[in-house]
Amino acid sequence: MSATPPADAAAKPKSKKLVLIIAIVLVLVLAGGGAAWFMLSKRSHGDEDEEGGGGGHQAKAAAPAAPKVAPTFLPIDNMVVNLADSGGDRFAQIGITLELADAKTSDLVKQYLPSIRSAVLMLVSQRTSEELLGREGKEKLAVDIRREVSRPLGYTVPKPRKRRASDEEDDEEAPAPKADTNPVRQVLFSSFIIQ
Repeated sequence: MSATPPADAAAKPKSKKLVLIIAIVLVLVLAGGGAAWFMLSKRSHGDEDEEGGGGGHQAKAAAPAAPKVAPTFLPIDNMVVNLADSGGDRFAQIGITLELADAKTSDLVKQYLPSIRSAVLMLVSQRTSEELLGREGKEKLAVDIRREVSRPLGYTVPKPRKRRASDEEDDEEAPAPKADTNPVRQVLFSSFIIQ
């Protein structure tokens, strides 16, 4: 009988060590799994934050960015116009394409196309060949045409402000320009010939 109790006593310390080793391994596995889960979830949230352009909770609070819609282009038949040069022997042949926000705007512009063409012809006929030969003259004409196309749709295009030397100092205090909601995005010239 004396041999049995020492075997039980020796088995208890071994079983305690075994239980302790299993518990430590289990804690390490759980801690490693938790750390891996945390790192993977943080990485996936980090990718979303980079795409959203913000950090953490701010990205969720901000409204999602509107998907960018491809513009609609509406070509207008070429126009031949006498210019305002002295003698009346100079003319311009101009091809215009309108960049519009969507197909709905294109349909609306088509309804007003006769009056828009007339307004564009009037605009060009008031210019001289000298004005239209330079880049600045063409850009100003494009802004004026955009204004004439936008008018029947109920939009206005502000006239560009002339810059003065004192404006450079005021630029720091100038208010930010308003967002342009005009569906007539820009006027593109597909041809521009002056003879």
